[in-house]
Amino acid sequence: MKKQCYIIMLLLGIVFIPQMAHAQVDFNKRPDDDLGNVEDEFQEHFFEALKQKGIENYGRAVDALHKCLNLDSSKPVIYFELGKNYNKLKNFGAAEENLKKAIDMQPDNVWFLDELYDVYFQQDDIRNALKTIKQLVKYHPDYKEDLAALYVREEKYKLALNILDELDEEFGLSESRDAMRNDIYSITGNADDRIENLEQRIANNPNNEDNHLKLIYRYSQTGDKKNAFKAAQNLLKLKPDSKFVHLALYKFYLQDNKVEDAISSVKTVLTSPEINADAKAKVLKDFVAFVATNPEYETDLIDITSLIDGNKDAQTHSDLGQYYLKAGDKAKALSNFKEALKQSPNDFKLIKDVLLLQLDLKDYNAVITDSEQALELYPAQPILYLVNAVANNNLGAPKKAIDNLEMGLDFLIDNPSMEADFYSELSIAHKALNNISKSETFAKKAKALKAQ
Repeated sequence: MKKQCYIIMLLLGIVFIPQMAHAQVDFNKRPDDDLGNVEDEFQEHFFEALKQKGIENYGRAVDALHKCLNLDSSKPVIYFELGKNYNKLKNFGAAEENLKKAIDMQPDNVWFLDELYDVYFQQDDIRNALKTIKQLVKYHPDYKEDLAALYVREEKYKLALNILDELDEEFGLSESRDAMRNDIYSITGNADDRIENLEQRIANNPNNEDNHLKLIYRYSQTGDKKNAFKAAQNLLKLKPDSKFVHLALYKFYLQDNKVEDAISSVKTVLTSPEINADAKAKVLKDFVAFVATNPEYETDLIDITSLIDGNKDAQTHSDLGQYYLKAGDKAKALSNFKEALKQSPNDFKLIKDVLLLQLDLKDYNAVITDSEQALELYPAQPILYLVNAVANNNLGAPKKAIDNLEMGLDFLIDNPSMEADFYSELSIAHKALNNISKSETFAKKAKALKAQ
């Protein structure tokens, strides 16, 4: 928008400056020379060029601008517009040539330099891009961040960090600069510099919780658990009401066998509205894993999960289901898997877990209903036909069992164990129909596959 205003201002100068110099001119009188015609023609071609560029007819815009040059080659804006259009046409040589002419005529024009920088950047000509942006920085400090990014491209990481430090000191911290700084630290593998920078930030502004949390994370990432724990404790002293610090503290407490402190931190995390659901799910998953090897804390797990009964996501219910399954409580496992399935109804693994547990618990009617619904989503999954057949066999419906088993076998590929299960159920179904010969045949097939 600023570029467009600049161009219009130039044109206003073209239109009105001569008229202001001759305020008493009789405008109804036909000019004695052709200057008026030339100016009118120049403006006509120039505005045609702007129009054509606006509708992305860059070639026609170039043609109109060359007509302007034939009339008056003294205006840098013409070369600037030619450079922009050639840039759009990917004719970088012509773009560079015209922009350099414009810059020669107006060396301090930021728009001209910016367009030339873009020409070099598009060609990945980092050397010339650096040269141009260094000129731009003189006029606009905003370009310093681009200069730092180019230094990163040139692997001049120290120079890039120096510029980022200057910008942080002058303008304060920013997410984009922090992201670039972290990229540099990750590329160089210099964890000490990263940590030193965070420690300095904390020294400068102790109340910034985010920097404390980043320091805890960075220490943990490098395996320095001692300093990570110390940083977490420092944050807790500084901000006793901090909720986010407990995302780190619960782990340290568990590692140090301070279980009561860990439980307190877990409860703080799970009941804090400012902490997102993904983070809560991870904390709960870790505590579920802890209780799996320390079953004496199952009561605490039940208390903790009751705190978030209305807020558990599918993954949390699934993790709890796996925990109760390992603990041998199939009813609770099934209940959690069902809750997870309500939130993720197309999750095939959850569908399978629910159906297999329903079979274990002999809830055959539920197996038939749920497997038939699942087959609408996954008609090529043989396990769905198999569980449906098992349920039908147990409910005294062998013909339905046979129909499902025969359909399911068509989708079974390279799975001898499941194939043996199919044949076993076919044997059971045919025996129920008093077809002993077929029953024995399928029983032998199942036995042979199991023996492999």
